Amino acid sequence: MIDVHCHLEQKDYNPDRDKVIKRCQKKMDAVVTSCAHPDDFDLTLNLKKQYPNFIYICIGLHPEYIKELKPKQKTTLIEKIKTNKDSISAIGEIGLDYYWTKEEDYREKQRQMFEQFISLAKELNKPIVIHSRDAHEDTLDILEKTEARQVLLHLWGANQLVPRIIKNNWNISFGPILLRSKKHKKICRDMPLEKIMLETDSPWFGENRQRNEPTSVEKVILRIAEIKKLDPKEIDKATTQNAKSFFTIK
Repeated sequence: MIDVHCHLEQKDYNPDRDKVIKRCQKKMDAVVTSCAHPDDFDLTLNLKKQYPNFIYICIGLHPEYIKELKPKQKTTLIEKIKTNKDSISAIGEIGLDYYWTKEEDYREKQRQMFEQFISLAKELNKPIVIHSRDAHEDTLDILEKTEARQVLLHLWGANQLVPRIIKNNWNISFGPILLRSKKHKKICRDMPLEKIMLETDSPWFGENRQRNEPTSVEKVILRIAEIKKLDPKEIDKATTQNAKSFFTIK
């Protein structure tokens, strides 16, 4: 099992982060943690160094932070990414968020930043991990305009656009929301297995509002197997291989 999208840098894990990771090591092949704010860069990079060949990292800028972000922070982060490119498996999460950002001028800044980080990923030959909330059409428009190829859409929620995603040969990762969402069930049903990966978005999406952990991808495997009418072992094998290929996991 591989969780391709979680947030081990979050303060929720401060009391017992190493214990959480050791629990993951007993069950999983790898964990991909996503740093989405410049303040978390150093902690995320240290996790990679502390757990080589188990923790892999994505670095990006979450669009939600567009209002608080200072130009110097973005510039410094981009330079850090370039300096540490050999330790970074993907650029992300990046994208658009119109749920938290209502003002059109800030949405335009999100779109500009999105394109800037896609360009950075191309320059460094890295795949990209996409956040899109209430901005699905614009997200796909930008991905197509920039001719993005190595794309993983995290927590994608627009089932009507799945044919467009399949046409572009992009990937979707599914998390615990799949256990209760009919919309996401339809997306999973329609996506080819070779384009599916597992995620938790930990520490969020835990049961009964409890903290979530990457090991809960096990429940996601069982749900996908139920939807696809396949053996869970087949789901595990396929999604693990998909993740290894996408993130260059050894």
